[in-house]
Amino acid sequence: AQAYPHSTLAYGAWGADFIRQSAGGDQPFCLSISFKAPHHPVQPDRRFDEVYAGVTIDRPPNFGRQNGSHFSLQSRQGRQYERFESWGYASDYDGVMRKYYQQIYAIDVAVGMLRQAVEESGIADNTIFVYTSDNGFLCGAHGYGSKVLPYEEASCVPLIIFDPRVPSSRRGVRCDALVGNIDIAPTLLDWAGIARPDGMDGRSLQPCVEDPESDVHDQLALINVWGPRPVHSLGIVTEHFKYIYWPYAAQGFVPTEELYDMQSDRLEMHNLVGQPQYVEALEAMRRRYDAQVEDWRRRAVPYHGYAKFGTIFDRHVEWDRKERAYRDE
Repeated sequence: AQAYPHSTLAYGAWGADFIRQSAGGDQPFCLSISFKAPHHPVQPDRRFDEVYAGVTIDRPPNFGRQNGSHFSLQSRQGRQYERFESWGYASDYDGVMRKYYQQIYAIDVAVGMLRQAVEESGIADNTIFVYTSDNGFLCGAHGYGSKVLPYEEASCVPLIIFDPRVPSSRRGVRCDALVGNIDIAPTLLDWAGIARPDGMDGRSLQPCVEDPESDVHDQLALINVWGPRPVHSLGIVTEHFKYIYWPYAAQGFVPTEELYDMQSDRLEMHNLVGQPQYVEALEAMRRRYDAQVEDWRRRAVPYHGYAKFGTIFDRHVEWDRKERAYRDE
């Protein structure tokens, strides 16, 4: 703590110590480090104050409230909507983003500490690195801040796998397969030679490491059952489309659908619900959604009230019954 008073580099130092100690043994190891940064509170390491000093940061094309008017009314009821203002994106975008990037820069330095420890311990040829995150950040896109919502900036995260066994000619390639955080655990088990337990939803990503043209999922669910009820949502994303359903219908709200073409509109600027040329696509995504809800109803674990969302997310159930499901939790 004295050498690294900021938690990000302290985690890196602790991880490096663990690697050096473990490398001397005769057993394999798995180390997972979850950095707090760049989560709030915004307290970047002062030693990196000059890295982004004075830098002007371009706003994305979908920045600002004017680019979120087509989003559901439900999505504006959580703290994500007010944080566009309270976290400073509207008034001081450059300043907020400099600190955000400064925090991420420190993570890069900490990862470098881990890489150095692996090299110095003589295990670089037999150590796999996986770099990812549990969520993204909206950073002012569409006039929102924070995370949680099913839009790209919050739900799409980096995933980098470095496997030293891969020939140098195949390193640095991009795999466009549809994958999710549910795939991390099965991948680690695969590398350890352990069979995936029955009931585990994810799939190993080792085929992607071997062949970047591999497919993994034809669809994934985007789930939020956290926070106030209006922002509870279930979405389905495929390689081509994203469909989101907002079930909340109390206090004058109406259930709302959103559909985006993820090939031509990655910035989610155009809700295609109601567009005649997308009627078939909408129906196809509704069928996928309904099947996901049925799977939820059939397989939900009896924990933390998750089972009730098999009713709440059902498009064909009236709100009175959904409200009872909330009350009965």
